[in-house]
Amino acid sequence: MNSDRIEGNWKQLKGKVKEQWGKLTDDELDVIEGHREQLAGKIQERYGVARDEAERQVKDWERRMHG
Repeated sequence: MNSDRIEGNWKQLKGKVKEQWGKLTDDELDVIEGHREQLAGKIQERYGVARDEAERQVKDWERRMHG
């Protein structure tokens, strides 16, 4: 598996991403398509957080999703 992609089926995970980061649009999620870097970038943009904070949020979320 490519380490820059979020594990699992993106179509299924999209709903979970939307629950966590409701400001992200469906169009943005379609563009992201499971790419961790792009997800962190959009979180940074939409929520006005630092890049390292956005990446931390993605890692924490991923840990919860994959136990």
